[in-house]
Amino acid sequence: MPCLRPAAFSVEHLLSCCVTMGRYREDRMRLHLFASTLLLVAFAAAIALRAATFPYDHMHFDATDPAAAVAWYAKYLPAKLGSMPDRVVIGRTIFAFAKVDNPLPSAGSAIDHIGISVPNVDAKIKELEAAGAKVTMPARTAAGLPKAGFVEDPFGITIELLQDPETLGFHHVHLRVPDPDAELKWLLDTYGGERIKWKGRVDAVRYTNPTVLLLADKSDNAAPSQGHAIDHLGWAVTNVDAKVNELASTGLKTEAPRGVRNLRVGFVYAAGGVRIEMVQGRTEEELTGH
Repeated sequence: MPCLRPAAFSVEHLLSCCVTMGRYREDRMRLHLFASTLLLVAFAAAIALRAATFPYDHMHFDATDPAAAVAWYAKYLPAKLGSMPDRVVIGRTIFAFAKVDNPLPSAGSAIDHIGISVPNVDAKIKELEAAGAKVTMPARTAAGLPKAGFVEDPFGITIELLQDPETLGFHHVHLRVPDPDAELKWLLDTYGGERIKWKGRVDAVRYTNPTVLLLADKSDNAAPSQGHAIDHLGWAVTNVDAKVNELASTGLKTEAPRGVRNLRVGFVYAAGGVRIEMVQGRTEEELTGH
């Protein structure tokens, strides 16, 4: 603290006061510098967190006849054939089909449906119905949102067809979970992305390259996604082992990473029963289709 002026003082006392005040000023400067450094560190951490966005990689479906599913998607939806016979690619997202004897329909599970944007919803619903899909909700328009309708494809996957010219092709994944806000926050914290209000109305996390939205509604009784027509979601990460270890340390159920062809893959079971695969080593050829 600065010293008070005494009734009588010596030169030595004056010098001592000057030294004390100098040290006081230095301490205040150090405190300001420390506080500024903390703010810079926090800002840098926030930037780093935003930069750690992993690209959305794939949808994994269960089907009794994967070859028939691949052919159907390639013929009737904006999909290219993939690098392997069990998959198609929409945009830069892989749609992979695994053979399962009796998969349950996706509707009512934690991963309830996918959204695909087309130029003309009414025409596409009519075309898909003629190709064996079941119309579960005719196209309609909600205030402020694109025109949309629902079908269930011949393999038990519910598809929302919507007319959103801003994002044609693979558009979104819709989850049913007990706590939608917490689920979206967890996805944002775990895989990055951007928290937005889609069309100014709907809470979502948006990923880019490829562009895809993750939406979530509240459901207290949705079944875990594994074993359903939409079995799990997939992200491409830089280090599968590190990511699985990180998630396991939070108490979540995980599956140990393993090698699959040129990839290294691991799984985590998120809150609400959403199964997620993480892959490392994805090649450009796998994402382009033909």
